[in-house]
Amino acid sequence: MDDRTIIQLIISKDPAGLELLKKHYEPLIRYVVKPICGEDPGLVEDCLQETELKVWEKIGSFDAEKGTFKGWLTAIAKNTALNMVRKVQNLDAGDELNDESPEAASPDAGPEETAIRTETAAAVRAAIEKLPKSDRLIIYRRYYYMQSVAQIAAETGLSVRAVEGRLYRIRQKLAEMLKGYEND
Repeated sequence: MDDRTIIQLIISKDPAGLELLKKHYEPLIRYVVKPICGEDPGLVEDCLQETELKVWEKIGSFDAEKGTFKGWLTAIAKNTALNMVRKVQNLDAGDELNDESPEAASPDAGPEETAIRTETAAAVRAAIEKLPKSDRLIIYRRYYYMQSVAQIAAETGLSVRAVEGRLYRIRQKLAEMLKGYEND
């Protein structure tokens, strides 16, 4: 079963599309939300259901030209989990993240600030894409999926100290790559 079939079924509001989404992507969604939600199994389950609901409701905004379905889905899962954790912690609900764009500007941002954030995000993404694949994966695990250093170590076979050291060196490398970039 490919993503196009799942997408088409969800667009046509066929419940089979939701079942296929659960069957093929629930482990990925769980993998994304669990480090954010922590050890609260109820919160993890709520995030799974909320993510699936958002995919069902927002499938029309998915654009294959902008990225993969898997990437779009993980952005929704991550932002849903972050928003749910914020709500649980009684933080201001006005700080919710936009599901479609992880780098989205706040609603109060003017056009200039929005343009600067978009440009900065593009520069950071371009710098990350220049990193070796193993470094990119560690960066994504730590800062996109918000995994702990211990979890990254366990899943990659590295020691905690090795992961910490690599993260430090990767951040130094990214800082050097972005050194000439200014967004005044």
